[in-house]
Amino acid sequence: MLDLNTIVRPTALIDKRRVLNNIARMTEKARKSGVRFRPHFKTHQSAEIGNWFRDFGTRCITVSSLEMAQYFAEHGWDDITVAFPVNLREINRIRELSERIRLHVLVLSHEAVTFLQNELTNPVDIWIKIDSGYRRTGLPWENPDAIVRLAQQIQRHALTRFQGILTHNGSGYFADSRTAIRNVYADTVQRMQSVREALLASGISECEISVGDTPCCSVVDEFFGVDEVRPGNFVFYDVMQLRIGSCSEADIAMVVACPVVALHPERHCMVVYGGAIHLSKEHLMMDDQRKYFGLVAPLLSGGWGPALPGVQVIALSQEHGIIELSPEQLAQFRTGDLVAILPIHSCLAANLHKKYCTLDGEWIEMAKI
Repeated sequence: MLDLNTIVRPTALIDKRRVLNNIARMTEKARKSGVRFRPHFKTHQSAEIGNWFRDFGTRCITVSSLEMAQYFAEHGWDDITVAFPVNLREINRIRELSERIRLHVLVLSHEAVTFLQNELTNPVDIWIKIDSGYRRTGLPWENPDAIVRLAQQIQRHALTRFQGILTHNGSGYFADSRTAIRNVYADTVQRMQSVREALLASGISECEISVGDTPCCSVVDEFFGVDEVRPGNFVFYDVMQLRIGSCSEADIAMVVACPVVALHPERHCMVVYGGAIHLSKEHLMMDDQRKYFGLVAPLLSGGWGPALPGVQVIALSQEHGIIELSPEQLAQFRTGDLVAILPIHSCLAANLHKKYCTLDGEWIEMAKI
């Protein structure tokens, strides 16, 4: 069991039991839906946690950079999608990875495809990135002719193997109900299927659909209309997912343990050693339109308790976190205590720490990227 006396600075803690429950639930949903489960490993970035996925049968993964692909390739993963528009300046790493794994990359321009066709030395699987409504990047789903032309160009070369169309519709992160999240998924599938129909009508013989975001993948009951799902944040969840209804508080599997360094009863707040470099500056809004940067829970030797009602991290600087409490709540704490901060966005908070401690006291390293 974790010895709380060993925690002396902000530390990312994970509840392995909750992590395994989250993995098991999403794996089983994908299996029942008959789709390929290609989880996004950008959230945990850990070879050890990757092995926990292997125990549930995962054989192919998603990452967000070629560096991350290289890290996981070195730990035995041999079917990896880099779900980020291909960075042509890293062609040497693309060549090296394509020699030893099945590498999937994303394109959205003729220039990128031409470059790859001129520079590749081994086959690479190619997905066309589709903007299905999020307006971050990708070819607009409303312009199927452009997508068809790009797919046809991809197919004209033996080393660029067209696999299908891929999207991340992050609109689910802004939904205000589970019904709204389900509607985002349904709209995304309808748009992606309309693109696939155009591709098949043009003579493209095969085209898979890959989607992926934690809100939709958590809330929908069945992954209808697609071939592959790529959720990532679900492995830990966080306050943002709790807020939009894609998880319960009991599903949140990562917190940041922070030492209490000052108490200010006159201002109804306390200060913790845990700032923007430990939690990120991701925030949500309270009902009164003030920002908050995390929820606060008591830290126990066997884990953490429920979030304290009405208690939030209300301000962050580089190292400082300021927590607002009632006088009665503040009286429960002393300088030198530890509290658990439930992060707004676990992906960013995890990336800031580069290692975790489990509730069993085991240290787990992340990729040094």
